[in-house]
Amino acid sequence: MTPSVPLRVWYLLGGRLPLEHREWVFRQATKPTWLVWFGVRMFLQVLPLTVVIALALVLGLGSPLPLAIACGSLGLVVGVYFGVSYAIESTDHRMTKYGYPAGAAAAVRKERTARDQERYERVWRTSAENES
Repeated sequence: MTPSVPLRVWYLLGGRLPLEHREWVFRQATKPTWLVWFGVRMFLQVLPLTVVIALALVLGLGSPLPLAIACGSLGLVVGVYFGVSYAIESTDHRMTKYGYPAGAAAAVRKERTARDQERYERVWRTSAENES
């Protein structure tokens, strides 16, 4: 069951969906573009904190605006990088909260990658050998 647009926005901002949407969440975690969506989700979760830090530097400490923007941007980059570094583990942990066994999403993605690799080998490797 696909969640409504407000629920999808809530999910992107880091919220948890009701269990009736668990299949949708699992599909999102296993589709080919899962890492892009994970990065978007991480960006949207880290962005408010970096804005608060930049505003605190300008309004609270009187820092120059360019310095505050630079500090906020660096915090944003580091936060997203750190989050994406643990994307597989984080996604699998999220799937356990929806009742899936540990490693289920990673196993589905690995199986799809193996299938894609096999298809690639069959199409490109055999045709290259036939041309030789």
